[in-house]
Amino acid sequence: MSPDPGSLRPKHWPKSSYDPHYDPLVDAGPGHNRDYAPTYWIGTAGTPPPDDGPISGDSDAEVGVIGSGYTGLSCAIHLAREHGIKAVVLDANTIAWGCSTRNGGQAQISSGRLKRSQWIQRWGVDVARKMHDEIVEAFELFRSLIAEPEIDCDPQDGGHFYIAHKPGVMPKLEAESKLLNEVFGYKSRIMSRDELHETVVKDEEAAGALMEPDGISIHAAKLASGYMRLARKLGVKIHPASPVMGWKTVNGVNHLTTPGGTVRAKTVALATAGYTPPGLHKRTRHRLMPVLSNSMVTRPLDADEIAACGFKTGSPLTDTRTLRHYYRFLPDGCVQIGSRSAITGADAENPKHLQRLQQSLYRKFPALTGIDLDYSWWGWVDVSHDMMPRIFQPDPDRRIFYAMGYGGNGVMYSAQAGKRMAQMIAGKAQNLDLPIFTSQLPGHGILTPFRRMGQRMMYGWYWMQDEKL
Repeated sequence: MSPDPGSLRPKHWPKSSYDPHYDPLVDAGPGHNRDYAPTYWIGTAGTPPPDDGPISGDSDAEVGVIGSGYTGLSCAIHLAREHGIKAVVLDANTIAWGCSTRNGGQAQISSGRLKRSQWIQRWGVDVARKMHDEIVEAFELFRSLIAEPEIDCDPQDGGHFYIAHKPGVMPKLEAESKLLNEVFGYKSRIMSRDELHETVVKDEEAAGALMEPDGISIHAAKLASGYMRLARKLGVKIHPASPVMGWKTVNGVNHLTTPGGTVRAKTVALATAGYTPPGLHKRTRHRLMPVLSNSMVTRPLDADEIAACGFKTGSPLTDTRTLRHYYRFLPDGCVQIGSRSAITGADAENPKHLQRLQQSLYRKFPALTGIDLDYSWWGWVDVSHDMMPRIFQPDPDRRIFYAMGYGGNGVMYSAQAGKRMAQMIAGKAQNLDLPIFTSQLPGHGILTPFRRMGQRMMYGWYWMQDEKL
C-alpha cells in the first residue's frame, strides 16, 4: 500500500528571508514562510506566542480566514466569542506579517482617508452622522479589546493631535473642528502653536493643531500577539507558512489549497489588505492601490533631547501634509516617524527615501539632527480607489466576504471591521446600511498597474502643495 500523501508533507517549513522588494502589483504572492520585516515592533515585542504550525493535511472548516493581521484575527475572535464559530486562520508567512507589524501604532478615530467634511460632500449629513457613530462605536470596541488580559500592547492614551505644518492650513483645521463640534457633537478643539509647544510637543513646523480626544498609541506587534493569544484561547486555529496557492469551489465549498494540504471551508473571510495577491480571487483583483509607507525609529533620546523636543505625550501625532507624517514619542524614549515612500517595491531600498524621512524629522525637531537610527522599514498600505474601506459580501450567491481598504487608518478600525465581517458571516448583520457595508470596493480594472505613472506625478504635485504653495 502506498503511503498517505499527507504523511509525507513536512510538519515544519524552513523560514525564508525577508524580501525588501516585494511588490503586490508585480509579484504573484507574498511568498511562503518569509521572515518579518525588520521593524521596531518585531525587534522589541519579545517571544511571539505559539501558533498551530503550518497546515499539514486536508481538513474541513466552517470558516477559513485568509490573513492573520488585525482584521483576520478580530474576525476570528468575534466569530468564536459572539457566534460560536471556530475559524481556521491562514497566513502565507509569519503571523501578522504584513500591515499589522509595519504600521505606526496609532489608533485614531477615523477609517479610510476621508475627513468628516468629505463624508458630507459624498453622502450627505445624515449618512455622515451614522458613519461617525460607527467610528465612535469602533473606538469603544478597540478600547475594550486592548483592556483584555491577553492583550498587553503598551497603550499611550491621550487623544490625537492633527498638527498644522504651516500657517495656511489653520483655517481648514478650524473649520473641521467646528464641524466636528456642531454637526457631530464631537468635542475637538483648536490649539495654538504656543499651547501645543507648552503642553504637547515642540514641533518647530507647527502653526497649531486640532486636538481630538480619542487617540491611543500602541505597540503594533504586541497588539497582534495579544489578538492571537485571545483568538487561540477561544479555540481558533492559526496557521503560518500556509499560502493559498489554489482556490476552487466544489458544491458550494471553498477548497483552499496550501503547500501542506487543502482546507475545505464553507465560508471564506479575506483580510489580506495591502498584501492581497493579484490572483487570489477575482473579486479582489484591482480593488486596491497598494502604496508604500516608510518608517524609522531613533535611538533613545537623552534628557536634554527630550526637553528640546518638548515631548509631553506619547499620543498619536499627525501633520496636515497630503503625504502626511505620522510620529510619536515611544515609551522607551525613542521617536518614531513615518510617511509615504517609494512608488515601487524595486525602488524601496533606495537610500533617498530614508534620507527624506530623516530630513522631515530634523525640520520638526532640530535637536535631533544627525541622530542615530535603531530601525528603518517600509510596508504596503491598502488604499482603496475611493479612499474608504469596505466590509462586504461581493457575491450574494457565494460565501465569500472581505474587509480591507483602510488607507493607513486601520489600527483601530480593523477591530470593528473584523467584528462586522463576523456578523455578516454569522447572518447577524442587522442595520449595517452604511456605504462601506453595502457596496464593493471600486475597481479600475487593468488600469490599476498603470496608475503608478499618475501616482508619481501626483506625488510631485502634493509635494508642491505641501511645501511651496
